[in-house]
Amino acid sequence: MKKYLLSRIAQAIGVVFAISLITFFILNIIPGNPVQLMLGEFATQETIDRVTHEMGLDKPVILQYLNWLGNMLRGNFGTSYFQGRPVIELLGQAFKVTAGLSLMSYALALLSGIVFGIIAAVYHNKFLDKLLMVLSIAGISAPNFWIAIILQIIFGLRLHWFPISGVSSFAAYILPTLALGTRYAASISRITRTSMLEVVKQDYVRTAQAKGLPSWKVTMGHTFRNALLPIVTLAGSDLSTIFTGSMLIESVFSIPGIGKLLLDCIGNRDLPVIEGGVMYIAVICVLIYLLVDLLYAVIDPRIRLGGENE
Repeated sequence: MKKYLLSRIAQAIGVVFAISLITFFILNIIPGNPVQLMLGEFATQETIDRVTHEMGLDKPVILQYLNWLGNMLRGNFGTSYFQGRPVIELLGQAFKVTAGLSLMSYALALLSGIVFGIIAAVYHNKFLDKLLMVLSIAGISAPNFWIAIILQIIFGLRLHWFPISGVSSFAAYILPTLALGTRYAASISRITRTSMLEVVKQDYVRTAQAKGLPSWKVTMGHTFRNALLPIVTLAGSDLSTIFTGSMLIESVFSIPGIGKLLLDCIGNRDLPVIEGGVMYIAVICVLIYLLVDLLYAVIDPRIRLGGENE
């Protein structure tokens, strides 16, 4: 287990380092001078050159990267060109909003997806199974932003039940949570159903049924438990996607989260904020996939034992 853990951590560090390298160089070779955007069109070339030198943007790109990487490892992501505030402060403020929305959406998707998937598997080929699968196909096919707009029109503008923008109250999170979590709930329900139907065919499930165990115990203790690996894989992938893929939802509902912050900064070429935001996304994804790998080893000991034998 120790060797397996160290191997996964080393891979995670390598991935984060590679992403930092690619991100920094790509953003810094894009045509256009961020200093000129920051100072405005009426700034003289002398002023632009002086500010560029003061910010160290006239140094070779490799030196800029090493300085940025060293500062980042110390927790210093630089200062926003346009807002004049530390990047870590901007990201931290936006992260609180994104984390709240993402965790609520994920909890909704995970709970409802697993419950509906189990129900569909138990009532396989019956009306309830077919109904849930039709709804899941609709949930997967419908874009998140389209669902968000429909929810705003019906529950916000027509019925006036919930706010349609901002996060001033708990009620303001309800529509964005539904819009963001629907697609993931649908995908989790389908993989739960499929995985359980494959496990039901196994001999140990038939043996448990032949012993006269209660149906709920066979379903949860034997079928669902042994169907977890594909569900954990998809659930881990969905968690990283929810945390990092809420840009459209945040824009539709005017939510001041990471997504909206990055979209605004991309338009301004605010490089420190963009680089810090990309690294935030990278670290979140890597940590989640590392957690999924560890859960694999907990759920199925053959995975970690196979790694140690290698």
